[in-house]
Amino acid sequence: MTRVQVLYWQDIPSLVRATGADGSQVSRQLPDWFQQEIDRVAMEQGLAASDAYLEQWRWGDAGEREGSPQDVLDAVEAELVARGGTAGPPAESPG
Repeated sequence: MTRVQVLYWQDIPSLVRATGADGSQVSRQLPDWFQQEIDRVAMEQGLAASDAYLEQWRWGDAGEREGSPQDVLDAVEAELVARGGTAGPPAESPG
């Protein structure tokens, strides 16, 4: 099983990290528009360049999936992009 977590700023995902049973780990920054949305919301809320901005980062709950870390990372990224970046834990694979 591969463990997967998503790093969020508030409820906007930013990065996906997957760790295999052997301890191998891969991570990937999500497409640029996720960071652009984080920046837009931070500016709108007056949080840009402040400690309050940094306090908004959190790791989501870890989930587990079948597959290699790279395959799981690809799948979770595709799901987040398809959802338009809305928050929520990565869905577990059926099985």
